Amino acid sequence: MNQLRLLPSRLGAQAVRLLAPCDVQMFSWRSRSGPPATFPSSRGGGSSSYMEEMYFAWLENPQSVHKIRGHHVAQLDPLGILDADLDSFVPSDLITTIDKLAFYDLREADLDKEFQLPTTTFIGGSEHTLSLREIIRRLESTYCQHIGLEFMFINDVEQCQWIRQKFETPGVMQFSSEEKRTLLARLVRSMSRFEDFLARKWSSEKRFGLEGCEVMIPALKTIIDKSSEMGIENVILGMPHRGRLNVLANVIRKDLEQIFCQFDPKLEAADEGSGDVKYHLGMYHERINRVTNRNITLSLVANPSHLEAVDPVVQGKTKAEQFYRGDAQGKKVMSILVHGDAAFAGQGVVYETFHLSDLPSYTTNGTVHVVVNNQIGFTTDPRMARSSPYPTDVARVVNAPIFHVNADDPEAVIYVCSVAAEWRNTFNKDVVVDLVCYRRRGHNEMDEPMFTQPLMYKQIHRQVPVLKKYADKLIAEGTVTLQEFEEEIAKYDRICEEAYGRSKDKKILHIKHWLDSPWPGFFNVDGEPKSMTCPATGIPEDVLTHIGDVASSVPLEDFKIHTGLSRILRGRADMTKKRTVDWALAEYMAFGSLLKEGIHVRLSGQDVERGTFSHRHHVLHDQEVDRRTCVPMNHLWPDQAPYTVCNSSLSEYGVLGFELGYAMASPNALVLWEAQFGDFHNTAQCIIDQFISTGQAKWVRHNGIVLLLPHGMEGMGPEHSSARPERFLQMSNDDSDAYPAFTEDFEVSQLYDCNWIVVNCSTPASYFHVLRRQILLPFRKPLIIFTPKSLLRHPEAKSSFDQMVSGTSFQRVIPEDGAAARTPEQVRRLIFCTGKVYYDLVKERSSQGLEGQVAITRLEQISPFPFDLVKREAEKYPGAELVWCQEEHKNMGYYDYISPRFMTILRRARPIWYVGRDPAAAPATGNRNTHLVTLKKFLDTAFNLQAFEGKTF
Repeated sequence: MNQLRLLPSRLGAQAVRLLAPCDVQMFSWRSRSGPPATFPSSRGGGSSSYMEEMYFAWLENPQSVHKIRGHHVAQLDPLGILDADLDSFVPSDLITTIDKLAFYDLREADLDKEFQLPTTTFIGGSEHTLSLREIIRRLESTYCQHIGLEFMFINDVEQCQWIRQKFETPGVMQFSSEEKRTLLARLVRSMSRFEDFLARKWSSEKRFGLEGCEVMIPALKTIIDKSSEMGIENVILGMPHRGRLNVLANVIRKDLEQIFCQFDPKLEAADEGSGDVKYHLGMYHERINRVTNRNITLSLVANPSHLEAVDPVVQGKTKAEQFYRGDAQGKKVMSILVHGDAAFAGQGVVYETFHLSDLPSYTTNGTVHVVVNNQIGFTTDPRMARSSPYPTDVARVVNAPIFHVNADDPEAVIYVCSVAAEWRNTFNKDVVVDLVCYRRRGHNEMDEPMFTQPLMYKQIHRQVPVLKKYADKLIAEGTVTLQEFEEEIAKYDRICEEAYGRSKDKKILHIKHWLDSPWPGFFNVDGEPKSMTCPATGIPEDVLTHIGDVASSVPLEDFKIHTGLSRILRGRADMTKKRTVDWALAEYMAFGSLLKEGIHVRLSGQDVERGTFSHRHHVLHDQEVDRRTCVPMNHLWPDQAPYTVCNSSLSEYGVLGFELGYAMASPNALVLWEAQFGDFHNTAQCIIDQFISTGQAKWVRHNGIVLLLPHGMEGMGPEHSSARPERFLQMSNDDSDAYPAFTEDFEVSQLYDCNWIVVNCSTPASYFHVLRRQILLPFRKPLIIFTPKSLLRHPEAKSSFDQMVSGTSFQRVIPEDGAAARTPEQVRRLIFCTGKVYYDLVKERSSQGLEGQVAITRLEQISPFPFDLVKREAEKYPGAELVWCQEEHKNMGYYDYISPRFMTILRRARPIWYVGRDPAAAPATGNRNTHLVTLKKFLDTAFNLQAFEGKTF
């Protein structure tokens, strides 16, 4: 037994450390009555020892210890910290395991015994037999050195075997002298000159440098080179701030002088808007890939400080570029996402984005994820930042292989990145490259990391930079000479100095030079709209009729629909004959007419195919054939643009970000995201605040995304009532105190100057027109639409074809057109309102017989505020009290937005009184009776003509 306990030294410490009880249990059935001398072989007769059988099983069994556990003992961390931390994830009862293995009576001579290799392993190369000692050595070389592989959780044998072949085959990581020299040159550009140059010139500026992970630059370039070689023409990147300037300079190849200009505090911004800090900006560049000599387009998407928020945006833009190129398999367009370790593990949007990766209407056919694993998040250690062994464990949910690699081994990094690019191209699936590195400085260049990680940073200060390590290696092996290395450094230093000199001549800073999604031909050369007019949004009646006919039919033969749906289609046919539309049919006609004009329409969100309220039914389901569907909208005209309608995963943050990115790709598409209820958009608040509201101001990026947010107080409780209009209005950038000049192009100019458009349509015709106007405008702005719920089937909420035919347009304000309008001098009160409450007001006015004394005017467009039309309406009724009525609580809704604007346009000569619900914390009550009581209360006040007598405003 003493001899047997020497087993660990014979097998190798790592081999024993890898083995866990579960790995040995597959042999335990043989030992219950003691091991026989021989065991019948399953490979052609004869007999073999237990040891032979055990190691055949070890190599063949999917629970093979090296493939499953090798990454735990791989030498991944340049600092030696991670290796120690991972010990806690290796089974603690290893001595028991060793005793069990010792039972098999392995002796020193057994290690040199030759074994026939199974066909499922690639460690033999062209050899068919190896000694046990060599088997262990090669497995440890593959799985336990500077590369750690996680892939055995993938439930696809072909994919697992592909990975094994890429890494187990002897000699796969052999690089030519030219490849090594290229790698060295890229490291020089990444570290020695660019990062060092910035540090010398602007030592007190934040730049979030890449020191400690300089190998990321050759890593990204390798992914791009390999992908270009396999046919990729367009690469869209997303990344956080760390290393961004380096990527812009050395991967995207942005002019260095434009980067250096960003450090000059004296340069005046030439573009309107706030701009953004230099390490948030994006870039779009077309160039020749020098390795493949092929054209390639690189786009780095601008992003905020909100880490990982850009992930779904990149995926949406990638999906759109693939769609417009007809690239259904992702062979021309791909995405690369760079992550930080703490954010990759901590931000939920990472999980949401991963879960879009294989959905039919959202897949980008694989993304290469590169994790810059600094082993720290700002000041937080990994043991406080996550509960899993690795920051990359989230990727396992979609069976994405994870390749951990020591970032101080540049050749291992380059090989792993090459394999990652091949994986993505071969299997159209995500893959993760975990660059285990360190952060040489603090969170930024001004930060002191020794406060919180003293021992870690003592080790970092002793750490030899990867460039010096690799240069010394190549010089020692004779691949380069010291003189050649120094010349490479001097060469790039001259490039930086010359660019720095040119940057001093710059007088103006252009944000538009950093645009990540240009739209060639849409704007003038200077980036301005080609006109400041918008054509009428109505369409010919025969087009309305044709769309109505298709919307009420089933274009496919032998397609059996639900009987309830048959009634809905008959109702649509009846409305078409009567020349009227409800909300769903008006939407159908807006979409259908744009498709006829060659505009791609994409509607996405939770349950949008049917509609949350069962009103849309854009996808018909055969009741007798499983998964057979029909989209009538795609059967309108032979040469129409395609229509995409897709139910999303139960995600707001990720899906809205995706659709925002989709809308970035082209101005000639109507891209809409619908919330299940408007209340739920706050789960995507980051996308709304950081991208949609501010995107143009920060990044000169136009975007025409449309948000459909069901809204209305109908007694459905606090979470199914309010789309929070007050939040959107608070973020609107029009000045409440500025009295506007009413020029001829005031309406369009006002839209051009705003950061987004907020509407609450009260008629289907308004909805129809505002959707069409979104495309006919000579520029793009986000459009926020508070859509109805009860109005979807309200008998009064219908519109005539007369309000939609050629020559008609969107009405920002719908004035009173009844008895009060005919005798304005007799009107005692003018009520302004928006949305559904109009119908409650009309009904109450009629019940009280006040049609001649109370006028009701609707604001269809709330922001930008229609100053000109509101002024006209107020002046039409000079003797009337002005009232704003809303169904929302006073501290919510629209009143705080419209009140100061009314005061401005009326020169404070007339007050605008508030009628509505009292202030509250929750947006709505959950009690039906309370809802009805408060509704009656404010309707009584709205028509009590003495309500404000004697009161001061």
